[in-house]
Amino acid sequence: MTLDPQTLAEHIRQIGEHERTVISRLLQRKVSVPNTNTVFDYSLTFGQRLADQVAAFGGSWTFILLFFAVMMVWILLNVAAGRTFDPYPFILLNLVLSMLAALQAPVIMMSQNRQAAKDRLDAQHDYEVNLKAEMEIMALHTKMDELRQAQWDELIRLQRAQLDLLRELHGLNPQKTE
Repeated sequence: MTLDPQTLAEHIRQIGEHERTVISRLLQRKVSVPNTNTVFDYSLTFGQRLADQVAAFGGSWTFILLFFAVMMVWILLNVAAGRTFDPYPFILLNLVLSMLAALQAPVIMMSQNRQAAKDRLDAQHDYEVNLKAEMEIMALHTKMDELRQAQWDELIRLQRAQLDLLRELHGLNPQKTE
């Protein structure tokens, strides 16, 4: 199927920027996109890296066990000691826990939002790679079709040459059928 230049230009205007980028890279034989992890990590600010580290630590067994130990020490000091700084319903401990949750939740959400942005970048990269692979496969199919057509043309040419030779031989050596 061949397209006239106007139809081709119309198709190119209808495709998106990502597709145009992939086509450009395909024509220039460039690698699709650099490693998305490197690109994403390079763009993070200090605060974003810190939030990711806090979220990673806050979701680890080390944090859970450490926090459990701190709560047990807090409770034991206030129950076992004669004079306590936070008596039994542990209102100060509840305040500390609430403050920790209030600070930790937004930090974890920021980290999750960045992970979602990274996932979108990965998905875009996958789309571009898949699109480029599809275009390469289509180009290979076209080349295979052209090769097959060239083989058929050569085969027909050889067959015609053989038929011409047979006719020539038959004309030189006519046999009578009796």
